[in-house]
Amino acid sequence: MLTTQQRSASGSSQSPRSPSAQPFLSVSVTDPVKLGNGVQAYISYRVITKTNLPEYQGPEKIVIRRYSDFVWLRDRLFEKYKGIFIPPLPEKSAVEKFRFSAEFIEMRRQALDIFVNRIASHHELQQSDDLRIFLQADEETMERARFQETGIFKKKPADLMQIFKDVQSKVSDVVLGKEKPVEESNPEYEKLKHYIFELEDHLAEAQKHSYRLVKRHRELGQSLSDFGKAVKLLGACEGNAIGKAFSELGAKSEMISVKLQNEAHHLLMNFEEPLKDYVRAVQSIKATIAERANAFRHQCELAETIKLKEINLDKLMLIRSDRVGEAEFEYKELKAESEEATRRFETIVRLMNEEIVRFQEQKTLDMGIAFHEFAKGQARLANSIADAWRSLLPKLEACSSS
Repeated sequence: MLTTQQRSASGSSQSPRSPSAQPFLSVSVTDPVKLGNGVQAYISYRVITKTNLPEYQGPEKIVIRRYSDFVWLRDRLFEKYKGIFIPPLPEKSAVEKFRFSAEFIEMRRQALDIFVNRIASHHELQQSDDLRIFLQADEETMERARFQETGIFKKKPADLMQIFKDVQSKVSDVVLGKEKPVEESNPEYEKLKHYIFELEDHLAEAQKHSYRLVKRHRELGQSLSDFGKAVKLLGACEGNAIGKAFSELGAKSEMISVKLQNEAHHLLMNFEEPLKDYVRAVQSIKATIAERANAFRHQCELAETIKLKEINLDKLMLIRSDRVGEAEFEYKELKAESEEATRRFETIVRLMNEEIVRFQEQKTLDMGIAFHEFAKGQARLANSIADAWRSLLPKLEACSSS
């Protein structure tokens, strides 16, 4: 999965529209701006696309997008590209006081930048018409596309009621033992599912504790800041060397407080957020697993229905019924649908096998970077704090000895 830094490094040396340049598509999500008031308020972003791909309108395009546009793109890709792990989006904060904080906005911007660049760097997804609409359409066209009814929401109320009744009937059959859910029995696939569910648990646990680390740094920083102010006031009441030593102790405490707050922010953006992002990525994989299960069940249901149709057709032929022609036509139609369902399922399996290899490789890279940033930041902070306290020791020792 492509990080913002890697994307910038890989795209900076390209010359747009140069015949000798390698094909590239680089996207930046920048300049978040709050628009509107109250519950209608939202953040807009400038999305800057640089490319030399001929299917795009030019070497650079700038559009304005909001969070719901990114959701539209994710949903469209999920609907069309079954078997591919669609990159996850950051969550939408429901807490009003956090929605428009500078830190939350920057975290959201960074996550959206990574989201769209993962799509742009994916050999299949980058060819999507929906991606081109997202990156190039004006705001009015984008809004029309976003509100265009698709999928289940395009159906009439009567169709929706029938869907609900069918689902209700299937659930009842399973509960009453009339029908057992059909599941794929493949040892490798079972192993993959077990790994994904286990990975989600471990990533979520690591992310939870990284959040506590960030919180601890902030709390310690705030405590040192408060302590520094108090000790400086204490130093002002004292005279001679002790007063000066206390003032310097307070100043050092405040300086270390700033370092702790800075490191807390660095930890949040470069360690906790990547872990949280991979929790979301695993949830995206689970959604693809669910799609695979649905495709397998559909394939099996059609196979069973074909068997029943064959039996019925044989009976009609034995009694030389005048319904033989109609039954043969239904059988052929069902056979074609079954073959298409099998191809669809096999495509999902093939794509998932490719995707899991790609996911593992990118996870190794991204987690390596995240843990390296964590260790480097902690070492830098520890050395800085040790140097600051060490510089005070001679003066404090002089005071204590006198």
